[in-house]
Amino acid sequence: MSELLRSHPIIPVVTIENSDDAAPLARALARGGILIAEITFRTAAAAAAIEAIRKEVPEVLVGAGTVLTPALMRTAESAGAQFLVSPGATPELLSNTPADLPFVPGVASVSEMMMAKDHGFFMQKFFPAEALGGTSFLKAIAAPLTGVSFCATGGIGPENLKSYLSLPNVAAVGGSWMVPQALMAEKNWDEISSLSGAAVTMILGGAKSLRHESVNLGGEA
Repeated sequence: MSELLRSHPIIPVVTIENSDDAAPLARALARGGILIAEITFRTAAAAAAIEAIRKEVPEVLVGAGTVLTPALMRTAESAGAQFLVSPGATPELLSNTPADLPFVPGVASVSEMMMAKDHGFFMQKFFPAEALGGTSFLKAIAAPLTGVSFCATGGIGPENLKSYLSLPNVAAVGGSWMVPQALMAEKNWDEISSLSGAAVTMILGGAKSLRHESVNLGGEA
C-alpha cells in the first residue's frame, strides 16, 4: 500500500450522487494527471460508481472510502474496489480485511497508530489531519513510530499539501478540493480537470501526470 500511495500522492476523495457521473469524473481527473480516486460510501451510488470506473476508465485506480464495517468491505470488493479506506480503525475492520485487497485504516491518536501497526498496517490514514495538529503532530510522532507512513486527509488543500508531502512519513494526501460538490452537480468536468492539473503541477512542476510504474495491488497491507 505504501508503494501504491507514493506512486499516487494526491487522492481525490469523491462523493458521487449519480453513478452516471463516475466515468466522466474519472476521465476528468485523468486529463488533469490524477490517476486515482477514492469513492466514498456515503451514497447509494458508490458501488455502481466504482463498477463504472473499473469498466470504462481502467487507467484510473479506484478505491472505496468511508468503509465502516466488514460487510461494507465485502460490498466494495464485489464492486471492484482496488483498495479500501476507513476513517477509523475498529478491531473488526483490522481483523477482517480481505486478504488480497489493500486497506488503509484511519487513525487519530498514537494509541490507534500503534494498534494498527500491531495488526500489520504500516500505511495509515491520518484523519482529520488539520484538526489533530497537522504537520506538527506528524513530525512529533515520526521517531517513535518508525516504519509507519500516512495518507493525511481532512483540511488538506492547495495551500498546505506540499508541506504534508514534504514529510518523510507522509506518502500521500487526500482531499476533495479538486472535486467540489458544486462542480460535480454542474458536471463541470473541464474545471475539475483544471483543478486536478493545478495540483499535479504544484507537486511535480512541469510533469503532466502522476502515473508511475505499475504497482502490484495484492500482497501485504
